Order: sequence, then C-alpha cells, then structure tokens
Amino acid sequence: MSQVTAGRVLHLWSLREDVVVEPGPRADELVLHSRRFGPERIDRPDPLVREALRRMELGPVLLTNVTARPPDGARYEGHGTRLVLPTVLNRLSHLIVRTLSWDDLRGPLLSVASVRQAGAFVPVAVSARRLIRLMSGVRLTLAEAGFTLDLVGAAYQVRLHRPEAVWVVGLLAWPVTPSDMTSALPLPPDVTRAVLSYLVAAGMTEDCGPRRAAHG
Repeated sequence: MSQVTAGRVLHLWSLREDVVVEPGPRADELVLHSRRFGPERIDRPDPLVREALRRMELGPVLLTNVTARPPDGARYEGHGTRLVLPTVLNRLSHLIVRTLSWDDLRGPLLSVASVRQAGAFVPVAVSARRLIRLMSGVRLTLAEAGFTLDLVGAAYQVRLHRPEAVWVVGLLAWPVTPSDMTSALPLPPDVTRAVLSYLVAAGMTEDCGPRRAAHG
C-alpha cells in the first residue's frame, strides 16, 4: 500500500435515509417521520434548526457551515451552531447518521447509524498506548457498497465506505495499540485515529489493557 496524502478530517451529520421532515399539523411545528423509529415533533424550531435539518435531509453536512437568517434579518454566526443545535440534535440522535470523511474528494470513510434509541453518538479519544481489538461477535458483512459492522446488543451499525476504513478494522483482529496502527498504515495519523474514535464510540471494540513494556 502506498502512502496516502494528508488531508483534513471532516465530521459530518445527516438524517437517516428513511427520515422525512415535514410541517406539523400545528403552526410553527416540524415533524420528522421515520419508518424505523416513528415520528418526532419539534415545537417552534429555531431558524438555524430548520436550516440544519433541511440540509441534513439532503445528505451529510458540516454543522459549522450551517447558517440561517432569523426573523429580524440578522445572520447567525458560528457560535449559533454551538448554542442552538446541540439540544435538538441530541434528542434526535437516533435519527442521525454520523459520517467521517476527509477532504481528499474521494468520499466518506465510514458512517455510524443507530439501530435502537440510545444516547447521542460521541467519538471517543483513544489512548495511543492501550491495546484494543474488535469485540468478539462483531460481524463484517459485504454490503452493496463496502462493508457493514454489526454486533448483537450494540446501539449502532457501522458502514465502511472505503478501503482505508477496512484497513483499520483489519488490524483490530488482534490486540494492537493506536500508536502501532498509525505506524503500520499508510494513512495520515489523524485519519487512523479518527476511524478508531468512531469504532470505539460505536461499541465495536474492547479495551485489552495497557501494552506491557518489553524486557531484554
């Protein structure tokens, strides 16, 4: 494998493919319909929330790029995304797909979608010197495009869209440290660490303890 050029890691948000956003029966209400999870209602949604959901219904977006014009005509800045969206998106986390990409223009690396209602998905920073591996029972399945990772009892399914994500998963067949993985793979270290952070947060890995020092 040749070395892959560096790029910026992107954390994207979208709605599940089965989710449709429509006006509710009451004035100033939105309803998100999901075949899997049923309806979710949002009363008096902020303009920024409306715009974020509109874009997320179309596909993965960077939340920091979402802006909306409130009624008074003033424009939200970046801090509006941090202050207004989190509460609503956390509540809707089971309807949201989190996608990891990087700006090499070749498409997303992997995505994580809920299979049951659970807390908000938050990528987890992994210690560089702790051994981790795939959980026993994780099933790797060939999908229409790429692979899926499933585990009985897990709250999420992981979809691997590109070979680079599969490379990371392949090394997790045995206990390995993130530090050794970044050295072994021809990927920018930030990309390898980001893929790991999604896999850990999705419950697909287990901690095997600290790496023992070698003795002469």
